Amino acid sequence: MIRDLRGIYVLWLRDVKRFLRDKPRIIGATAQPALFLFILGTGLGRGLTSAFSGGRASGGLLPGIDYLTFIYPGIIGMTVLFTSVFSAISIVWDREFGFLKEVLVAPISRSAVALGRALGGSTIAMLQGALMLIFAPFLGVSLNLLMVLKLLAVMFLISFSLTSMGIVVAARIKSMEGFQMIMNFLVLPTFFLSGAMFPLIGLPNWMDQLVRIDPLTYGVDALRGIVLGSHQIKAAGKVLLEIPSRPLGFDMLIIAAFGLTMISLAILEFNRQE
Repeated sequence: MIRDLRGIYVLWLRDVKRFLRDKPRIIGATAQPALFLFILGTGLGRGLTSAFSGGRASGGLLPGIDYLTFIYPGIIGMTVLFTSVFSAISIVWDREFGFLKEVLVAPISRSAVALGRALGGSTIAMLQGALMLIFAPFLGVSLNLLMVLKLLAVMFLISFSLTSMGIVVAARIKSMEGFQMIMNFLVLPTFFLSGAMFPLIGLPNWMDQLVRIDPLTYGVDALRGIVLGSHQIKAAGKVLLEIPSRPLGFDMLIIAAFGLTMISLAILEFNRQE
């Protein structure tokens, strides 16, 4: 047990140190979501004035919420998503250069290896998502200490789940090119179906079912509920849109269940490694 805990700590510390020492990586991973938020968000917001125009007094559907504010939690989710899943590429890199073989023959369990890599990647993704909180004042979003703590907890849970998913894929892929292709195939639908960029209302049934099985949907819903508070839009006595659409506890339970499934599969894959 002591050896396993030390192994988990060392693998976690290795990933975190590599991240903190890689300044271009930190800058690039922060600049890309900022571009999505301020450039793409501004452009799309201009075309969605019927729904986002500053409030009902000016004809908007969401009172007091403009489009940039609406997608802000989604962009945080996007940052966590991309950082989490692509942090697992280091496993493929370590396999090519022989470091993974050295780790697997160390006197620690394979479960400790999987947990160490998952915790390292999820910590990095949480830190990257936390950097996005510096944009809150520019969007008129007020965050207190309790809200920040809740956001960090949700971001870590999302990060751990998605990093574990990336590890499951990386444990089977032998080349970085193959890993990138598979992850792009998974990441883009996960992001676009999560409701990060548009309200999940009026969707066709087949898309609504995909939204429900997307784990990031519940993460974005939790982040949006914390950042924006509670909003409910009704018409003719029917709720058209509710923020958040689910209780925070339910969202976190779904994400935790997905993360537990993924880390179990990751441990299983590492136990199969030769």
